Amino acid sequence: MNRDVIEVQVRAVLPLEGSHAVFLGNEEKVFVIYIDESVGAAISGFMCNATKQRPLTHDLMASVLMAFGARVERVVINEVEGSVFHARLILSAENQLHSRKVVELDARPSDSIAMAMQQAAPIFVARAVWDSVEDMSATLAEVEKHSASTPQDEAAQQAFEGDADEDDAEEESEGGDGDEEDADDDEDGGNDEPSSGRQWRKS
Repeated sequence: MNRDVIEVQVRAVLPLEGSHAVFLGNEEKVFVIYIDESVGAAISGFMCNATKQRPLTHDLMASVLMAFGARVERVVINEVEGSVFHARLILSAENQLHSRKVVELDARPSDSIAMAMQQAAPIFVARAVWDSVEDMSATLAEVEKHSASTPQDEAAQQAFEGDADEDDAEEESEGGDGDEEDADDDEDGGNDEPSSGRQWRKS
């Protein structure tokens, strides 16, 4: 694989108020993408092999791909612009009538991750994105520590609120204007958001 990308795994999916935090990374670094509740629940279900009475959206997408002899080959989170991540969903198709064909689709990282988890496909991050995101390894370790004795929702909230309080204190001492950042983030709509100590909020 090209050295311009780094393979990562889904380390944890934690429910927050109105959203989910997806921790992606490896032994070197971990970062967070905030996604909506429905896709977060789907990713969590794929991680624990939860049984479903009926196929949900990503199950249906996988079945459609299979019907055409296609599957998810890999996912690449290839760009981050402000508070918005972008991803490419790489599909490969091969059947008795056609030779192997590879197709790249623009997709939300959340949906791409869900599809990758559903089909056990690898997830990669572009080097430029990897270098730009904040390392959240300590936060993940704190969440895992709390979750040993605390329900997952409460553990996530405690860890995130602790970091948010520290950042608020830093902003006050530096004279930072957090309202302007929030206003800029709101303009991005419902897209998947990058990790930042100032973004412990609903996506």
